[in-house]
Formats: sequence, C-alpha cells, structure tokens
Amino acid sequence: MMKHDIAKIVVATLVAMGAASAADACTNLLVGKNASADGSTIISYAADAHVLYGELNRLPAADHKAGDMRKIKDWDTGIIHGEIPEAAHTFAVVGNINEHQLTIAESTWGGRSELWEANGIIDYGSLIYIALQRCRTAREALKVMTDLVAEYGYCSEGESFSIGDPNEIWVLDLIGKGAKEKGAVWVAQRIPDDCISGHANQARIHKFPLNDKANCIYSKDVISFARKMGYFNGKDADFDFSAAYSPADFGTLRGCDARVWSYFNRFKAGMDKYLPFINGKKGAEVMPLAIVPDRKVSVRDVQNMMRDHYEGTPFDMTQDPGAKINYDVPYRWRPMEFKVDSVTYCMERAIATQQTGFVFVSQMRAWLPNQVGGVLWFGVDDANTAVFVPMYCCMTEVPASYAPGKADLYTLDWNSAFWVNNWVANQAYSRYSLMIGDIRKVQGEIEDAFAANQPNVEAKAVALVKSNPADAVEMLTNYSVNQAQNTTARYRKLGEYLFVKYLDGNIKKEKDGKFERNEAGYPVQPKYGGYTQDYYDVVGRGSGDRLKVIEPEK
Repeated sequence: MMKHDIAKIVVATLVAMGAASAADACTNLLVGKNASADGSTIISYAADAHVLYGELNRLPAADHKAGDMRKIKDWDTGIIHGEIPEAAHTFAVVGNINEHQLTIAESTWGGRSELWEANGIIDYGSLIYIALQRCRTAREALKVMTDLVAEYGYCSEGESFSIGDPNEIWVLDLIGKGAKEKGAVWVAQRIPDDCISGHANQARIHKFPLNDKANCIYSKDVISFARKMGYFNGKDADFDFSAAYSPADFGTLRGCDARVWSYFNRFKAGMDKYLPFINGKKGAEVMPLAIVPDRKVSVRDVQNMMRDHYEGTPFDMTQDPGAKINYDVPYRWRPMEFKVDSVTYCMERAIATQQTGFVFVSQMRAWLPNQVGGVLWFGVDDANTAVFVPMYCCMTEVPASYAPGKADLYTLDWNSAFWVNNWVANQAYSRYSLMIGDIRKVQGEIEDAFAANQPNVEAKAVALVKSNPADAVEMLTNYSVNQAQNTTARYRKLGEYLFVKYLDGNIKKEKDGKFERNEAGYPVQPKYGGYTQDYYDVVGRGSGDRLKVIEPEK
C-alpha cells in the first residue's frame, strides 16, 4: 500500500528512483488455473508499509435495511470521505477473500501526479472491500468497482488490482482524472488460464486488444482522455496504458517491474531477454503482462517466491557488497538512494522486505465447496521469515494472536503474531547467514505439516458440507484458529531459542537437540561467531595501521 501524502512528496522530490523510493509498496503474483499444479487459481499479496500493523480482519455477512448507508473510510488514513447506500446483503470476508472464494489484492503505482487530486469519495481500499462484500465472481467485482468510481468518483492514486475467483483472474489498472473530472480511466485484462502474471507498483498493462470483450474491457474514454491530456497522440491500436498514465523511470523498472521479472525468471527460461527493459534501455522489448511457465506452479512455490531477494539473478541481494560485509543479509534500510563522490546509487527492492505488515497466498478451487475451496494462506511481517497459515474463507472467527485490536505498531504484545514474528525476523537481520537456517528449519516443519494435513482435513470437511454445512464451517474455523495459535506459540519459542543461542555474538553449542553442558551441568564454551572475510577485508584495509598487529621490537 502507498500513503497518499508520502507518495506525492516522494515522486515530486526523488525523480531518479520514482515509485521504488515510495515509503510503502506491494507485490502481487498470479497463477491461472491451468498453470497451477492442482488447478487452483492463485493470488499472492504482500502489504508493505512502514506503519502497517499486520492483523487479520473478518467482516461477517449481514442484511441491511432500505436506506442504510455505508461510510467510506479511507484504508490508509482512517479519514471518512463520505457515504454510499448499503447493499441489501453483504457477504462474509476474511482478510482479502470472501465466502465465495473471490479474492482481491492491489499494488499502488501512483502515475501522473496531476491525476491524484481527488474528485470523489471512493479510495482504493474501499473498492476492494465493498467488492468483496457484494460480489461472487471476478467479473462481478470488475463491474462493481468501475461503476463505483464512475458514480462516486475516485480519491486515490494509480492502482493495479488483482481480482480472482476459482475460475479466472483479472488485472485492473485504474487511475483518477484529477480535480476537474469525476471518475477514472481504466483497463482490465483477463490472465490466460495457462499463464502466470504479477504486478508490483507499476502499471502492467501496456498495449491491449480493443475488440476482445471476453478477455479485455476498458473505460470508454481511456484513450480519448489520454489524448485530451496530451499523454498520447498516435493510433488507437498503438495506445499503451502504462506509458500514457504511468511513464516508466529507473525506479519503476528496477524497483518494481524487476520484482515481476524475478518471478517470471524463476519459472521460465529465457527471461534474460527482458533485462534491457528492466534496466531502462531505450527501445527494449517490453515485458509482457503474462507468460506461460515451463512447469506447473504450486501454492508452496508461490509462498517461497514471496520470500525472493533476487537470489541467482544479476540483482541478487545476498551477493552485493552491502550483504557480504554483513552476514549476507538481503535487506537494505531506507532511504533507497545514497551518494558517494557525487554519484547517486540505489538499493535493490525485492519481493520480500522488512516492512511487510501482512502477506498471503490465496488458493481458490472450483471443484470444492466454497467453504473448503478458498484458503487464505496468511502470515504477518516479512514473508521471508513468516509462516503461511491456512485460514479458510468460511471462518467465523479469527485467531486471537492475529485479531484486530490485539496490539498495534507502538504496543508490543508477546501474544501477538505480528510482534512475535518481528522478534524472530529482526534478530536474523543482524546475523542473517548464521540464523536463517534455524528459522528455515522451524518454518519448514510447520508449513510441511500444513501441506501434509491439508488433504485429510479437507476430505473430512467436504463430507461434513454434504451432511451438515455448519459442522464443516465449525471444523475449519477451529482448525485454522488452532494452527494459527500453535504457530504463534512455536515462533515465540523460536525467538527465545535464537536469543539464547546467539547471545552476545557467541554461538551456543548443541548436543542431542539441547544446548550442551559439561558433566557438572555447566554451559560449555561457545563458538565465536566472528565476521565474514569480506567484513575483515573492509575493516583491515580501511583502518590503515591503527588495527594492524605489530610485534614489539626486541
């Protein structure tokens, strides 16, 4: 997510890095049903923001009287923009998935700043949750969302939305018209079933088919408005939405599109052909919205992709000098630009990042009852160290450790999943190469158990749906809540283990699964962690003679 005031300041002052310098940013990865390993449609989302406390919200289904109004509360700021008539019935929503398995996610790209000036009351977050509460399918959601901004106006920046149901996934690129006109211009494309796609804070739809209403729809003035504003003057067939409304710069290519490139690169050979585009070479071939992967992509694949730091690519964050002097840590603290001898440099921006509030991989399956088919594999904080816990879309309550109001960004709570995960992650940031193996062991054991249990749990749930749907809902609710609570408790133990093992720069020795003691029960001498050779090289060469060991003259 991107906060409006912060984003405006960033784009106005940091031209070189563009959207990549924004304080907040998100990543969505998409998998069509024929590209997935089991026939699921899949949408992933990392809600990245420096002030976002990660929690799981639930909106119960409800009936409303004629004349009831819904307040439009800005997702980022909490400000009330206005109100609209409420729907007669609204569906239950858990996080970003509803009871019909409809999932909606987003990433903000900002676009042309003159189009940000609000002339309406609907913000991008309200679009998501209104649609989730009112719609059964992706196509219904597209209509509801675009009708809402046409009628009530739009008050956010340029945005990409992932909109998916068990049968299809769409990407919607949308931006407002500025202060003088109400509404928005937009284009939506259906991702082919055999393809994967993604977006990460840059408009991803470039040229699009003008006469394929089954797979591409757009606002009637999407091209004419661009002409009127001076953004485009060619033939309609050559119109490029991204180029017109969100012109690329270094930041949007290297900091945003590069994340999608890394995803494509993981699952299809030959993606090096788009590196010139990612690096901003004029006339380079534009990276497509979607590609056919070389192999089927599983839910676990997407979960692990959300942990990506460009490993094995030219942008690998574990291999640059900043990592090599600091235990291979693939994280870089803001700001994202710095200067050395009047030359401006940038930090890489990967899919996995430290400022994630929450992350999910949504699994939607058409062959199962809705209660069972929709799973929000949900985690809090950094996707790299988080655990993806199965939260079924029929849940009637959320786990206490993930619940809204449990704590907040300024209130540490040892029973909060967000704070426990942050404790684990932030310990690893200081000595990444030493600790990540310990984290991966526990993380893997938990997620492996979820994967192993899923067929049996769901078989029981499907049988219950046929006999008594309420029992199935209760069973899946209890399962999700218990797994989440157990995961939080297990991770708290992991945090304690890391703290003890790596206390004071040492590494405690272990034997038979316990910290080693001598025959008298006293702790044995620990190993000394030291530093990497790269660190020693920098310190030794940079200190001159000050730290050099010189034997006294005899």
